[in-house]
Amino acid sequence: MPTTWKTYPLEFKGGLVSNLSPLQHGMQLPNSARVLSNFEPSVQGGFRRIEGFQKFDDNQVPPYGEPKISTTVSSGGSSIVLGNMFSSPSVGDTFTIAGNAQVYAVASVSTTDLTANKRVTVGFTPNLVADATDQVAVTFVTGSGDIEGVASFEDTVIVARGGNLFRSAGSASNWTRINIPVYGTVLVNGGSQSGTTLAIDALTAAPQAGDTFTIANVAKVYTVTADATVSSGGSTININPALASAPADNAVVTFLSSDRSLMSKHRFSTFNFNGTETLVGVDEINKPFTFDGSVFNSLDNAPSDVIGATHVTNFKNHIMFAKGSNIVYTALFSSDDFTAASGAGSINVGDIITGIVVFREQLIIFSERRIQRLVGSSEADFQLQPITMDIGCVAPDTIQEIGGDILFLGPDGIRSLSATDKIGDFGLAVTSKQIQDEVTNFVNRNTSFSSLVIREKSQYRIFGFNRSITATSAQGLLATQLQESLAWGELRGIRAFVADSNYNGTSELIVFAHTDGYVYKMEDGNSFDGSNIISTFATPFFPINDPRIRKSFYKMFLFTDPQGSFNSNFSLKYDFADPAVIQPATKVISNTAIASVQAIYGNVQFAHGGLVNNGSDYSSGVTTIAVDNLSTSNLIAGDTFIIAGQGTGSGASFVHTVFTLSSTPSITNNAGNLTFSPATPSGLDDNTKVSFKTVNSVGSSTYGGESLKSIFEEQTTGSGFTASLQFGSESTDAPYSLDAVTLEYAEHTHS
Repeated sequence: MPTTWKTYPLEFKGGLVSNLSPLQHGMQLPNSARVLSNFEPSVQGGFRRIEGFQKFDDNQVPPYGEPKISTTVSSGGSSIVLGNMFSSPSVGDTFTIAGNAQVYAVASVSTTDLTANKRVTVGFTPNLVADATDQVAVTFVTGSGDIEGVASFEDTVIVARGGNLFRSAGSASNWTRINIPVYGTVLVNGGSQSGTTLAIDALTAAPQAGDTFTIANVAKVYTVTADATVSSGGSTININPALASAPADNAVVTFLSSDRSLMSKHRFSTFNFNGTETLVGVDEINKPFTFDGSVFNSLDNAPSDVIGATHVTNFKNHIMFAKGSNIVYTALFSSDDFTAASGAGSINVGDIITGIVVFREQLIIFSERRIQRLVGSSEADFQLQPITMDIGCVAPDTIQEIGGDILFLGPDGIRSLSATDKIGDFGLAVTSKQIQDEVTNFVNRNTSFSSLVIREKSQYRIFGFNRSITATSAQGLLATQLQESLAWGELRGIRAFVADSNYNGTSELIVFAHTDGYVYKMEDGNSFDGSNIISTFATPFFPINDPRIRKSFYKMFLFTDPQGSFNSNFSLKYDFADPAVIQPATKVISNTAIASVQAIYGNVQFAHGGLVNNGSDYSSGVTTIAVDNLSTSNLIAGDTFIIAGQGTGSGASFVHTVFTLSSTPSITNNAGNLTFSPATPSGLDDNTKVSFKTVNSVGSSTYGGESLKSIFEEQTTGSGFTASLQFGSESTDAPYSLDAVTLEYAEHTHS
């Protein structure tokens, strides 16, 4: 017979654990999870359904750069030569020609002239409905090719695809190609030229083999076929094809692209030697490059040990390039000075380098079988010292620093490298032991890996990629740093071949990409780009006090922290889900927002574009501001909000000014102008946060507020020796946290 009802409380914490037997797990760590998919251990407690992602830019990254017709083809033709091509289109791709609305499909491709001269010949259907004029732009509507690199740079994203580099500020801004060489205002030096050479002047740098260009009033797109030598600003360059006609003296030469052919996976770093944040990138094949937000520079003077570098970072104001077993570094405060007399040099580390990262005033150098460190600050005192000669990093793009430790994928799991109290000593431990089976499966199923950190959550994420695995089945792992330990969870549905994150001011931009040509912004929205987020959390099978005493469960109280309306399935499983045991039916926990509630509209910020147009930040006394990053358009007159820094007092006594919308704003692409009262007490900086407090209208996107139920009471049935709680959802609901639960039960005097 059952005896008096008792209460069993559980505070959810600790993350996913799978290295214990089911009974051990339930007895030792009943608060943790035996299943934790698309839930994250939260720094605020409990397990939180992860946020979604959406397209960073609504447009695909162009698959083949900016092709141009190299020779005019008359109406009715079915074949064209495309210049300025650095990768090949495929049969079935579609394209348009500027000034011609017809969409054409590629029927055949000849790449004979691609490698040397950056041209392809494309056959297509239907036949041309109008003349295709020389040098007119061709835009591929569809195409193929991986995104080979993605960098979160300032408030923009830099990507590599199809032998080109592009930049976007997001939303509908579209992609702008950046790999355009800057050689000065280049002019033809002398008329009556012909053949496969061209004399030019007004050069500030030497054109390189593979560069493409056009000549004013001369047909065709041309390619430089050999590196040029410049003397007094002039050079005679070798070109292909031969000049279509004699150019006029001083005709303008327009360089189109710097050659990035055959690019592979990119890796990036940043530096600031002159007051301008600058990106430096390598791609395992081509010359490294830098980009300062406006000027692209290929490091054409790089030595052979730097061309095709696999890794790069800024260490002690030297740019460090890794290739093979060599570290080659530039002179102090220079990105392109490789001369020994200026302080540049190289170091052979004795093994193939798989990653480099700056950590506590030293450069950590990973290979597959060892980890070393470089200490010192210049050529005069650089010293290479071993950390371990037995363990290394087997996946280059898994190395990240989080919370004072470095995480990376080693041969036996995900390891941490941490400095200890002893000077010069390091701790080196497998941090993924709790989920070793998941890690083994993750490594075996995937062919490449990427990773990033979400700094606001103290979280490390590692993603697996396999071309044969669909986006829905794509795997990942996450680890949240909670005090001195890591709490793990699994990710499903985030297909990332390349990924990156970066802080810009107070905002964190987290992006990834794979094979479909789009870049996605992570931690944005409540869906996977419109698709449901499938999430599951299950507790271990806990025996409570005694695994041989039967318990009857009568009631559950679930404590949650919702950010909006959500629905979740709930089931109680007995005795390790034994099919011979009667299992209670699944129930639905539902929470729906109602009118007059507090609203959360995301991390709203002043619109960059609006501020750029103003030419400066806002001064005090304004009643209209431009904002972006709104996660809803459901705003009307009377809604109230606060602006960071707008108020009186300091510290604990700081009081925000509450602003009220004077009119209903027009919100387009998550951005618009807000007109409000009272006027702002002080000036406003770009990226200042705006937080909405109340709204007068509530729709399907209105979240938060006291009306949202946070404690759920559910009647439970059945009995067993052990029990497990399981929660799951498949929706585009707002994130929610499962914090704790109490179960009311009674023990039987006999089993």
